[in-house]
Amino acid sequence: MASKIFVGNLPFSVDKEGLEKAFAQYGKVVGAKVIIDRKTNRSRGYGFVEFEQLTEAEDAVNGMNAKEFEGRNLTVSLAKTQE
Repeated sequence: MASKIFVGNLPFSVDKEGLEKAFAQYGKVVGAKVIIDRKTNRSRGYGFVEFEQLTEAEDAVNGMNAKEFEGRNLTVSLAKTQE
């Protein structure tokens, strides 16, 4: 079952491909999305990465949370599911 993580404090220059590349070292990325502001068409500074396995998502959280990425310290956690 796929597992999604939240990635906050992203540099505004990072796009979907950059996000996938940054997290690919932790496992098979099956999806990535940078949230875009509709009015400005710019990144809102956060996004989501989806991994094939929960263990990969947990490894990514442990490996990337509070780590510097392109000059900013990321906030990474397992994404909360919408009910």
